[in-house]
Amino acid sequence: MNDYSFLTRKQQDVLDFLLESQSHFVQPPTLDELCLAMGLKSRGSLHKHIHGLIQAGLVEAPNRKQRGVRLTQLALKTQSAGLIDDLGVPFVGAIAAGLPIEAVENVEYMQVPAQLKTENRCYILQVKGDSMIDDGILDGDWVVIEQRNNANNGDIVVALIDKTEATLKHILQTPRETILIPANQNVQPMHFQPHQVEVQGVLVGQMRSYTKKL
Repeated sequence: MNDYSFLTRKQQDVLDFLLESQSHFVQPPTLDELCLAMGLKSRGSLHKHIHGLIQAGLVEAPNRKQRGVRLTQLALKTQSAGLIDDLGVPFVGAIAAGLPIEAVENVEYMQVPAQLKTENRCYILQVKGDSMIDDGILDGDWVVIEQRNNANNGDIVVALIDKTEATLKHILQTPRETILIPANQNVQPMHFQPHQVEVQGVLVGQMRSYTKKL
């Protein structure tokens, strides 16, 4: 089995099947054909796994001109070059540790030691700003985020505000409000109604370069 550490087990199973069965299909298989070939009952569940592979840059996004599920050149090249195990964790852009800024989803990949990530899907963001410096999270650091939509009070999370801007903060959730708390005495907490804030992941690791800043 090929091992993309940032994929879920089900996404990995679908990717492995696509890689191993390319010669079995005259044309790229449809979702219905994949369900039948893999013995799956839920087309909706398969669609969810395919969407995850699209986000990871391993399956092409569908369009009106193409039919079926197609692997990207990235997936094919890493397979043929024997680089499946070395692809790494997706780096998807910058996250504000000061004022919120949008997290830009440009899929690149970085190598991350196993000790700095979990078995669940993870991604990397680069910190911009100084509002988390009292927790040792500095401008230019890379943070490893476990992709989740829930968190415990006190966790450091990637919080999406009003579906447009993302920030890295401690979270405090109550029935009436959600508070995003910095780790810098010069920066004030941010107060929102619960529906304004969506958790996109929880901090599980951190990396820093002492040679250069990007």
